[in-house]
Amino acid sequence: MKRKHKRLTFVAIALLLLGTAAALVLAAFEDNIVFFYSPTDLAEKQVADGRRIRLGGLVEEGSVKISGGAITLFRVTDLKTTVAVSYKGLLPDLFREGQGVVAEGRLNAGVFTADEVLAKHDETYMPPEVAEALKKSGQWQGQDKK
Repeated sequence: MKRKHKRLTFVAIALLLLGTAAALVLAAFEDNIVFFYSPTDLAEKQVADGRRIRLGGLVEEGSVKISGGAITLFRVTDLKTTVAVSYKGLLPDLFREGQGVVAEGRLNAGVFTADEVLAKHDETYMPPEVAEALKKSGQWQGQDKK
């Protein structure tokens, strides 16, 4: 085998190994990526049960129920569709009905089981994903930043 062929074989093997390593890294990241969905997105798209996702919207008025064992049940809405949420733990101080919220967790048989709940931090802030989802559904009532 000529020297040029050996070098070409080495480069081809190196590229193959690099491509394989990149594919393995991307496959590992795919399991850890958390996507954002509005309640309408969950209703329209087929999201597999048990897949880790973020759910964002507004806490529906009159839906918060606190049961024993620090379990809180509430519904998240984008003013078009609602999703039932179950959360075990302490809620943020700013969590309240009618306010923006992003919950991270898993969808199980139609009920979203949240591991973490994030609430808005002031009177005008809404997570960009939630605002965009509300704009898409035609239910946006906030002000656009200029």
